[in-house]
Amino acid sequence: MTSEIIDTKDLKNDPVFGQLSFDNHEQIVFCNDEDTGLKAIIGIHNTTLGPALGGTRMWQYKSEWEALNDVLRLSRGMTYKSAVTGLNLGGGKAVIIGDAKTQKNDALMRKFGEFVNSLSGKYITAEDVGMETRDMDIIREVTPHVTGVSESIGGSGNPSPVTAYGVYMGMKAAAKYKFGTDNLDGKKVLVQGVGHVGETLVKHITDEGAQVILNDINEARLEELSKKYGANVVLGNDIFGLDVDIYAPCALGATINDESIAQLKAKVIAGAANNQLANELKHGTMLKDKGIAYAPDFLINAGGIINVYAEVVGYDKAESLKRTENIYNTTLEIFNLSEKENITTHQAAFNIAQARIDARKKEQNS
Repeated sequence: MTSEIIDTKDLKNDPVFGQLSFDNHEQIVFCNDEDTGLKAIIGIHNTTLGPALGGTRMWQYKSEWEALNDVLRLSRGMTYKSAVTGLNLGGGKAVIIGDAKTQKNDALMRKFGEFVNSLSGKYITAEDVGMETRDMDIIREVTPHVTGVSESIGGSGNPSPVTAYGVYMGMKAAAKYKFGTDNLDGKKVLVQGVGHVGETLVKHITDEGAQVILNDINEARLEELSKKYGANVVLGNDIFGLDVDIYAPCALGATINDESIAQLKAKVIAGAANNQLANELKHGTMLKDKGIAYAPDFLINAGGIINVYAEVVGYDKAESLKRTENIYNTTLEIFNLSEKENITTHQAAFNIAQARIDARKKEQNS
């Protein structure tokens, strides 16, 4: 306990409810445990369609406000991801503040699981950046409200391969729309971020004959994958002016902004990262005006949640892949709707998702 009193003048001027990213969240849970050092935030954006399912990210944020903003943006994105793909799930997300490589341990995971369990199923967690399937197994020891656990204990395992497959389907659909063919043979593709999802995506497009350029902050990883897949490597952040056909952001979000759009030569953007548009309205419009076909991130990276949803409703791996493959058709529908209504692809996908949520809310209130 501390005897110090926080003066209101020391608080941030903008209240939590006033944050742009708050966007009518239903609930925000701040989790703190002195013994394990756990500091986490769970965001529950909307549960109209079902319980809020979304992964937990462990990251060394620069500040608690940065962590809060991230969990709110991610949680909101999960709402629309589930809605646009037809899942009976709401949107939620969690972040744990800390370095996953040095601060993560079993006690921390169990304590976080206890906080998840205290929400009685309103939030269901899963794997995200900085987390592994084993972490989900540890969390499962203290709560049933977790997905993505090992297949050996009845789970669906690591969702990354299915996420990558969905991104691959979305990329092919965007190529079909922009280039008239979904064949990626000979297409130059810049993949930014080669973690679990990024590497699997690289394998898919390399197998199809794409010319792949890799970019990541981990140079050792780049060297390893360059040899493995025969890909070229570009270091640093000066990548957006490269002469490529497709840009696939697969690291953290907000890489599509004023500066990057001004440099972009790619005609298609299709990647796994969440919240790729720094400003959804402004940058979605800028891409449209520049003639760049943007496959909405919350649609094409939905393979992961489709995969873990299997643990909630009980379908098998074959059904997960079938549903994920349908991302191809949905992406084409989004492009056609965008063109028909003269709106951005992000807005088109958002409208479909919001209409489904509104319809369910109307049913519940009737």
